[in-house]
Amino acid sequence: MDSLISVSYLALFFIISLGLVAGKARFRGFSLDISAVIFIAMLLGHFGFRLPSEYQYLGLLLFIFTIGIQSGPGFFRSFKHYGKHLFIIAGIIITSGAIITWVISSVMDIDKALAVGLFNGAMTSTPGLAAAVEVSKSPLASIGYGIAYPFGVIGVVLFVALVPKILRINFKKSEEDFNRSVKQSYPEIIPANFKVENPNIDGKTLVELKFRTVTNCVISRVKHGDITTTPSRETQLHYDDVIRALGTAEDLENVKLLVGPQTDEELQLDKGHDVQWVLVTSKQVINKPLQKLNLGANYDATVVRIRRSGIELRPMHYTMLRFGDRLMVATSRESMPHVVKLLGNDDKRLSETDFLPITLGIVIGILIGMIEIPIFGLFKFSLGVTGGVLAAALILSGIGKTGPIIWSMSSNANQLFRELGLLMFLATVGCEAGGHIEETFVIYGAGVIAAGAAITILPLVIAMLVGKYLLKMNFLTLMGVITGGMTSTPGLAAINTQSDSGIAQVAYAAVYPLALVLMIIFSNILFRVPLF
Repeated sequence: MDSLISVSYLALFFIISLGLVAGKARFRGFSLDISAVIFIAMLLGHFGFRLPSEYQYLGLLLFIFTIGIQSGPGFFRSFKHYGKHLFIIAGIIITSGAIITWVISSVMDIDKALAVGLFNGAMTSTPGLAAAVEVSKSPLASIGYGIAYPFGVIGVVLFVALVPKILRINFKKSEEDFNRSVKQSYPEIIPANFKVENPNIDGKTLVELKFRTVTNCVISRVKHGDITTTPSRETQLHYDDVIRALGTAEDLENVKLLVGPQTDEELQLDKGHDVQWVLVTSKQVINKPLQKLNLGANYDATVVRIRRSGIELRPMHYTMLRFGDRLMVATSRESMPHVVKLLGNDDKRLSETDFLPITLGIVIGILIGMIEIPIFGLFKFSLGVTGGVLAAALILSGIGKTGPIIWSMSSNANQLFRELGLLMFLATVGCEAGGHIEETFVIYGAGVIAAGAAITILPLVIAMLVGKYLLKMNFLTLMGVITGGMTSTPGLAAINTQSDSGIAQVAYAAVYPLALVLMIIFSNILFRVPLF
């Protein structure tokens, strides 16, 4: 048996298998899930199991790169689309957690590697642990993570479950307040039909009217006489024509002023015209603005709507197309196949895996991580492997395309590589940490458990007080931001049991990428800042 276990790849998959089985066990709705692997690895490591460090670094690279590739578009979009309050709260959680960790480790004279591990375990951040292990080169980081992680998970769940009851929060009112604010900030794009009764526009083309610029709306159909067609830039509007426009309720009022009154008359397309959703998968159109495609001039086609990652965008001439966008296109049946061919519309490409962006992206990230920057002549700072690979993945996925290379992965491939990398990393660092856990408890005692609990709870309380009473945020949004800032999916699940509105999920998704990046940055800073 010993000779079998000495075969490293057998030991690796043996530990992962045991960890996955243990992770499925549930106690009152709580389970360790994939994180159980590090605890099984620590247990076996205590009894002498070890794995080659190459597994750790290979797993680390795959895990961090896939996190960055997945988070990149959302990370940069979140800064543009979501209020600054969300990022203030996320920043408060992680900054206060880092400060509390620094104070506690200074008072208790805790080793810095152990302290950074406690910080990441308390914040339930595996990417942060990866950064901590890399920067500290010490198994104590993994031990600290393992000590603080259980309460990090349970503490957030208890917090979001109990605080609303203590404060007597009315979730129905929070939902109504949120929906009211969303309608004001992000009004829904809706269709409406109008009859042309303004004599001043009779016989003028859409280009001459500067229709899109003046109204901020898009026309998808025009009925002239008994024939309904999809319009082009040169389509003329005549008295008694009926048009269908798409825009916000406020923008549609502009159409009414320009064209004429709204009508309930139905517009059925002529057999020679078509409207359909087309998927953007062609490399030649990715990262190009709609204006450069010349769809109107070449195909008499109009892009009516754009859906990107579940968000509906207003099609403007400067809108840049991204891989995976879905465009609602209106044009003639004769031109539609040409538009479809231009845009790609290949569902299979969404599930294909191109290895070149993965391998090349990791190489770029490693090189970025090796760059050293002098800080005021005191020390040299580098992002390291973790920070470099994450930075490269975020930037490249934000760019979307460079020449023939599309910096993206299918969701299935991303999840596979991410979980494989995480499992390899947890198994390796867990084994190494297990060999030192006994001596850690001998030196520090149960105080490190209390330290981890404090690092979890205090930032939650600070963030809740600032968000509710100082920034006066919607409570459901605040709870979503708090769980996102703590990168706590179980915490989000606890909120969803109290409200099924999805409001907390939106805030969670908005700040989650930022939280991942901040945890990695602060893990590096914490290890480098001297204790007082």
